[in-house]
Amino acid sequence: MSNKIYYQPKFSIIYLVVLASFFACKPMIKDNTPPVAPKIPHEITHLGKKWIDNYFWMRERDSKEILDYLNQENEYTAQKLKNTEGLQKELFEEITGRIKKDDNSVPYLLDGYYYYVKFEGEQEYPLYCRKKESLEADEEIMLDVNLLAEGKDFYNVAGLSISPNGNYLAFGEDTLSRRIYTIKFLNLENNTFFIDELSGVSAFAAWSEDGKYVFYTAKDLETLRTDKIFRHKMGTSQEEDVLIYEEKDETFTTYVSKLKSKKYLVIHNSSSISDEYLLLNANSPLGDFKMFESREREHEYGIDHIGNSFYITTNWNAKNFRLMKCSEENTAKENWEEVIPHREDVMLEDFELFNDFLVLDERKDGLSQFRVINNKSGASYYIDFGSETYSAYIGSNYQLDSKVLRYGFNSLTQPNSVIEFDLITQQKTILKQEEVVGGYNGDLYESKRVWVESHDGTKVPISIVYKKELYKEGQNPLLLYGYGSYGYSIDPYFSTTRLSLLDRGFVYAIAHVRGGEYLGRDWYDDGKMLQKKNTFLDFIACGEAMVEKKFCAPNKLYAMGGSAGGLLMGAVINMKPEIWNGIIAAVPFVDVINTMLDESIPLTTGEFDEWGNPKEKEYFEYMLGYSPYDNVEAKAYPNMLVTSGYHDSQVQYWEPTKWVAKLRELKTDDNLLLLHTNMAFGHSGASGRFESYKETAMEYAFLLMLEENNKKLN
Repeated sequence: MSNKIYYQPKFSIIYLVVLASFFACKPMIKDNTPPVAPKIPHEITHLGKKWIDNYFWMRERDSKEILDYLNQENEYTAQKLKNTEGLQKELFEEITGRIKKDDNSVPYLLDGYYYYVKFEGEQEYPLYCRKKESLEADEEIMLDVNLLAEGKDFYNVAGLSISPNGNYLAFGEDTLSRRIYTIKFLNLENNTFFIDELSGVSAFAAWSEDGKYVFYTAKDLETLRTDKIFRHKMGTSQEEDVLIYEEKDETFTTYVSKLKSKKYLVIHNSSSISDEYLLLNANSPLGDFKMFESREREHEYGIDHIGNSFYITTNWNAKNFRLMKCSEENTAKENWEEVIPHREDVMLEDFELFNDFLVLDERKDGLSQFRVINNKSGASYYIDFGSETYSAYIGSNYQLDSKVLRYGFNSLTQPNSVIEFDLITQQKTILKQEEVVGGYNGDLYESKRVWVESHDGTKVPISIVYKKELYKEGQNPLLLYGYGSYGYSIDPYFSTTRLSLLDRGFVYAIAHVRGGEYLGRDWYDDGKMLQKKNTFLDFIACGEAMVEKKFCAPNKLYAMGGSAGGLLMGAVINMKPEIWNGIIAAVPFVDVINTMLDESIPLTTGEFDEWGNPKEKEYFEYMLGYSPYDNVEAKAYPNMLVTSGYHDSQVQYWEPTKWVAKLRELKTDDNLLLLHTNMAFGHSGASGRFESYKETAMEYAFLLMLEENNKKLN
């Protein structure tokens, strides 16, 4: 029997009557006053604790009442930002004006074709193209997404996969922004669609080597967890597909892919702290998947294949991971041989296999570094990036026999470059550097990395960038960005969008707080579960240090974060509201307790190893101590802009909506509190390459408006 019966979001007729009466007499916003959400007490009992949630009713998706309320909030936000409409238009045109309209990605070679993506003119969506054998060959447009997107508010294509013979294209299509895809198949020989369609799935399909079968991952349409792997025979209906694997553990997800050598299809089962792989020879699609190494709690590993061997990254007796190797015949852990040992000061993040070389993607002192090892001689060297702070990543390298490594490189002041590195001569060739339309001179900007002390003495790094001629010590506004969850590291990256702030005098800073993996696995572990508050206290320390070190004025400190970074925003304004002049919380995960107690909500069960399971008293009480929604108090809060997506699959729309309603009820200040819900989109916003920047323009205008108000007060 389910133990969550106490928490099911049922709405009684009393709820509906009360809501209907409220909204029946509630006019739309006309007098520039904020909406007042109705309070309908809803009692929740858990582990002996009772509390009232007055805004629980907001979970009633698609009701007239919630739609009316969201529209009221949007109207209020529009009114309060009305004087910025000209500025928003200016910012939007400025940001999109830096984007090269006619642009191509760098082609990569795969099975005799050069594949690339291009954009044309004012079109919102890409064209997926290829050329056979030579870059001088005629262009073949495989997929024009602009045509597919016509008449749709949202349209996203993902998971493109070419059949081994190069004749068929599989891709996932999402028209709602819930990350629920329908896989479609296109015959590239005659540009016609197959009748085959696979609905309710993730985007990617993995082909058998004969091209007769595809393997795909189905989603639970309520929880959105990927839980089943099916085999589909081309030319048949989805109803005839064969269930290959079902993941019964609700803390795990599953997906299917093909390894670089193309010899093996793999099912990857994963939780936040454990991995498991099953293998099938891609030439035997009707065979059975065999276990590579069974799951163990807190054992994370990843695999790839070359020749007759598998290479494995693993945290088995290696917190920062090490590299192992085994034969195809003996894949169990006891047969693994160490290739690269564990190191206390280096995090092994990934690797790239070639016939003659092995490339390690490592992180040391917060920075990515690539180590090249000659497979024959054993000699090794590191690629010199020639910069103090930067972001580097391994790109598309599909050819096992290649003697070059393709990677990307950028920094806070240097646009992204796609680089081809000769593994033998160590010569670099820049294949393409991001063009900033209108011109850009990196020498006009300054970047640096500073370290500040957190509450427990831990040194936290901050990456900073500003325009030299506009920087005045102790006088500038500063926007501090943070995330700090899931081991995800926010590297110091270049942004053409950010220039609109820098060129108006803002300093921009990234706080590399615990909960990410910027300084290794310990950095992650010290910011999750029962150590989660370190993330928030680190960020507060970073904000205070920006003022103390005079990177900004005391009344000009701003903060921004999205999703789990939105939780960070909610926590820091509860803990230290007085140091921030303004906060932007994008699609924020703020209703932590309610969400983590309801396993019917998409993706909840997979989060237990990140935040803790609130069915356990220790975790419940700890989470209750920082959950932004549950810790709103009657006190002054900073100016706030909160954004949300009505179709968000990651953070349900009602989380930011409830949070704003409770803040508006209790806060004691006259500062701005704005909620903007995008009614057409989900977690990632608009789908087009230009349209999404309208929200960015609104966010920047909000910050600049606050700064203009600062000037008037001073």
